[in-house]
Amino acid sequence: MKLNELKPAEGATRSRKRVGRGPGSGLGKTAGRGENGQKCRRGYSRQRGFEGGQMPLHRRLPKRGFTNIFAPVTKEVTLSTISNNFNDGDTVNMETLREKKLIGAKIEQVVVLLSGELTRKVTVAVGRVTKGAREAILAKGGIVIDPPPVTKRGKRGKLLKRAAKRWSKRSARSLSVAKRGKLVKRAASPAVKPDAKS
Repeated sequence: MKLNELKPAEGATRSRKRVGRGPGSGLGKTAGRGENGQKCRRGYSRQRGFEGGQMPLHRRLPKRGFTNIFAPVTKEVTLSTISNNFNDGDTVNMETLREKKLIGAKIEQVVVLLSGELTRKVTVAVGRVTKGAREAILAKGGIVIDPPPVTKRGKRGKLLKRAAKRWSKRSARSLSVAKRGKLVKRAASPAVKPDAKS
C-alpha cells in the first residue's frame, strides 16, 4: 500500500448532482423541481407540519392535560443506585447526590423508589420516599428523615402569602367595623323592659 494508492471505499463518495444541463440527465429544464408553483421557486421553505393550507394534524387533535410550570424538577433514585454509590453510615441527601453526580444541578426534588436491593445501612433525607423503599431502608436499620412540609414555592408562593395576609387583615378590619356598628346601634336604642304580667 502506497500513498498514491489510497482511495475511499467503494460507494463512500458520489459525484455532485449537476442540474439544468440538458434533458439527457433527466434533471434538465426544470432541474428536478417540477412545473410552476411555490416549491419550484428559490428560497422556498415550509413550516413543520404544514399541510398545504388544510387544518394540520397537531391542530385537529384535541388538547389533553396541562404542564404545571410550578412543579419542582424531580429525579428518581433507586435503592440499587444507593447501594452501589454509598457506604454504611452515609447520609443520602441532595448535597451528597450532587457530589457523586447522581443528579444534576437543576434537580429540585428527589424521589427514592423501591427498585433493586438495598445492601447498605444509610440515612435518607430527601424530598420523597415511597412506602416500599421506606420499609426496605428501615428493615436494614437505616433512618428516613422526612423534610418539613412546604406549602408554596418561589416567587409565586411569596405573592400568594402576601395576598392571603392582606386579605386576612381586610376581612378582620371589616369584621371589626361591623361589630362596632352593631354596638353603636345597640347603645343608641333605648332599653325596653318587658311589662310584668298582671
